[in-house]
Amino acid sequence: MKARIGIIGTGWVGTSVAFSTLLAGHARELWLHDQRGAVAEGEAMDLSDGAAFYPRCNVRAVPLAQMREADIVVLAAGRNGRPDESRLDLLRDNARIAAGFGQALAGFGGVILVVTNPVDVLTRVVRAASGLPPERVIGTGTLLDTARLRERLAVRLGVATDSVHAQVVGEHGDSSVPLWSGARVGGVALRDWPGWRVDEEAALALTVRRAAYEVIQRKGATNHAIGLVTAELIGAIVNDEHRLLPVSRVQDDGVALSLPALVGAGGALPVTAPAMDRAEREALVASSDLLDRAFTSLAG
Repeated sequence: MKARIGIIGTGWVGTSVAFSTLLAGHARELWLHDQRGAVAEGEAMDLSDGAAFYPRCNVRAVPLAQMREADIVVLAAGRNGRPDESRLDLLRDNARIAAGFGQALAGFGGVILVVTNPVDVLTRVVRAASGLPPERVIGTGTLLDTARLRERLAVRLGVATDSVHAQVVGEHGDSSVPLWSGARVGGVALRDWPGWRVDEEAALALTVRRAAYEVIQRKGATNHAIGLVTAELIGAIVNDEHRLLPVSRVQDDGVALSLPALVGAGGALPVTAPAMDRAEREALVASSDLLDRAFTSLAG
């Protein structure tokens, strides 16, 4: 099955999302929109020139109003983070942009995917501005953090990445919470894996949290990995895969953060929270409180 996919924002991230989505074959129509209309047109033309190398798809730039006809709209508009600031430092600038697009998509019949940082707070902003049900406004959340954690664990242990089963929950940011207590390598608990030491966990968690800063310091933005992550999320929705993925959505307490959700055609449906030890539960509460304060600060 293929869908009409719209991408708002054709900067570094939006174009990487477009490229990854085309290669994955999820779209029959790929619509691009940017306040810089000529840039969106140029990106559509450039991508169309490569049509011989990806599954059939019509790529074009469209006005914002046409996004309401899409099945999935990806919000990738906003400025990038600077090397010396956290994702939450981006908040006020990008919240204004996100709220405007959320209002433009009020009553939209599809699913909105929020990629712009700080993704958790902006997911809450877009849900409030659009009035859509929480399951249909999804942030990429800790999908990327989880991918980073799995990759680093795989390298450390000398196994394939798909043999590592570990999750990060909470904020996509500095208060993210790796769930070490539930991590598995194949069917073996990570903490029982030969040679693994619990005292390695804090340092490895820091490398996951610092990953984006390290990339931004060197090239100015992160874009390729989040493009791949977003295409994977799009596939789970388009194909109604019912996959359990750690994505951000407004939870029952009103705060948007990442917990495992059942992702399919209807969006991201909440499931039972994963098992956590006491330290992980406390860290998740602290992450939630941080995100709630960040959202509340927008009213000031």
